[in-house]
Amino acid sequence: MTRRHSLLTRLLALSVVVAGCSVGASAWLAAQSTSGAINQEISESVATDAEIYDLLLGHAATHANWSGVQGLVDRVAKETGRHITVTTPTRARIADSAGAPRAPLPRTPSAVVDPLTVDPVLKPDAGKAGIDARAVGPYRLTTAERDELRRSAQAQLTCLRGLGRDGVIVEKPNGRPAVDEVTGAARDPERAAPSDLAAPVDRAPPVAVRPSADPVQEGVTPPSERTDSCPRPAPTTRTETAASTELLTLVNACLDRQGKAPLATEPAELTAPDELRAAPDDQRCVDSARREQLASHVSAPAYLYIGRPGARADRFDLSTVGYARIAWTALAVLVLTVGVTALAATRLVRPIHAITSAARKMGDGERSARVETTARGEIGELATAFNRMSEQIETAERQRRTMVSDVAHELRTPLVNIRGWLEAAQDGMAKLEPALVASLVEETVLLQHIIDDLQDLALADAGKLRMHPEQVSVRSILTQVASAHQSHATAARVTLRVTIDGEPDLSADPTRLRQALGNLVSNALRHTPAGGRVTLWARDGTQAGAHDEVLIDVADTGSGIDAESLPHIFDRFWRADRSRSRASGGSGLGLAITHHLIAAHGGRIEVRSTPGTGTTFTIHLPGQPA
Repeated sequence: MTRRHSLLTRLLALSVVVAGCSVGASAWLAAQSTSGAINQEISESVATDAEIYDLLLGHAATHANWSGVQGLVDRVAKETGRHITVTTPTRARIADSAGAPRAPLPRTPSAVVDPLTVDPVLKPDAGKAGIDARAVGPYRLTTAERDELRRSAQAQLTCLRGLGRDGVIVEKPNGRPAVDEVTGAARDPERAAPSDLAAPVDRAPPVAVRPSADPVQEGVTPPSERTDSCPRPAPTTRTETAASTELLTLVNACLDRQGKAPLATEPAELTAPDELRAAPDDQRCVDSARREQLASHVSAPAYLYIGRPGARADRFDLSTVGYARIAWTALAVLVLTVGVTALAATRLVRPIHAITSAARKMGDGERSARVETTARGEIGELATAFNRMSEQIETAERQRRTMVSDVAHELRTPLVNIRGWLEAAQDGMAKLEPALVASLVEETVLLQHIIDDLQDLALADAGKLRMHPEQVSVRSILTQVASAHQSHATAARVTLRVTIDGEPDLSADPTRLRQALGNLVSNALRHTPAGGRVTLWARDGTQAGAHDEVLIDVADTGSGIDAESLPHIFDRFWRADRSRSRASGGSGLGLAITHHLIAAHGGRIEVRSTPGTGTTFTIHLPGQPA
């Protein structure tokens, strides 16, 4: 049976196919139905986290400490639906949207809020220096300076419009207004409305706030690149000049420590700290000086923890995705599973039905019933085993009928003889002389022998053949058997001899072993002509390759047994010559009884025969352990 034809292999393969289809369909549905939703959820989550981070970063950049941030945290938490906690680096709470602490904080914060070291992932436009543009510190203008600069910017914008051009007032993080000219598609009439531009500086201005000094946008011309007759931008204020002087002092001190020349930039040229540029090797001193200058004007670094106390109502619900596709795919998988299972079940059940039908015929008395199937694997083996069983039952039934007929025949002959002589004596036609009585006794002994043989076979079939094993000498057993049959051998003019190699011992029932050997010797003497020879040969089986065994041969030089009859010699009531009577051919039970007796000792018996030369029976018995 090949492995691929195994029923177990086919069932496992079917299970794997069904499971694979189910898992594949589920995986495909999960990937198709949730990938987009997950990506959307992640994008929204990152965007929300970045928004919260930017708002808190703006507070830190414009305030010297974190006092007053609770209101901002509460407002942002309400808008985003997140649980926001701000702590010091030692995890002491500064602000918490949940009020009193309810649960321990995670071991790792969501972000570190530090306007002097901005997280480039949450705020990618922070620039190379990593300093938030809203952190201006001493560069922040006073109200008076801001009003004066706004009036100057308004005059410049009015001049541009008088020339048929347009612009927009933008306000830098430190509060300095500036005019950027707008051309082409970049013009925005609503942003350029006079009412918007004239808005007071005190309230939140309607103009854009740029984080960097010199960004170039499409359609916007920076003031430094304009060539017109309009007024130039207002010069640096006293506040900006003082802050720039301080910054340059810090930068040059750093460069001096490194043995480099100081920067040639004049303080009056700078209106914001990020306008100070240096060579790549000197830029580190510039960035370090900026952080040193701003340190006292911004809030200290803080840890930001962002949680999700509950899903918001407008969040995407993954459980509602693809119900229709899930249902149809599940139905398709179910139909496929049912179809494959039905096909496999049909192929498996067909030979089982054939076996069931043959079994019913056997039950109805039709012993010739057989199963015809081409199935392989376990089902094929079952059909083969059934056919073998059916054949054995048919053979046993035939043997039973034959045995009943043979038993009737074997018992009839001595009974008819005994009855005939007794009736003759009763009628006065024969006298019970000693010779007649001896003949009747002999017939009675033959009848008793047949009954004893049948009893032994019945006990052997039932497994109740009594055995009394003991330590025996093989030499002694063979000598006793030869002595018991010596007279018969002498009468038949047959030489009977015993050969023993060594002193083999074994554990056996001496009576049953003598009975088995006696049957073989009696059978050999009966089939060996005058002048022939019968030999009993015992030896240790080691020399013959049969370790831990004792071998006993009963060989004769008789007529032999043809090859066709050899398979049947241990059948009951079988005779090599069916024409022989019991007197010349025995009852046909001796070899069958011998076979059972040897098997009861845990051994086996073999036969080799050559017609016209002789026959050898070899008994294999377990040897006595050393």
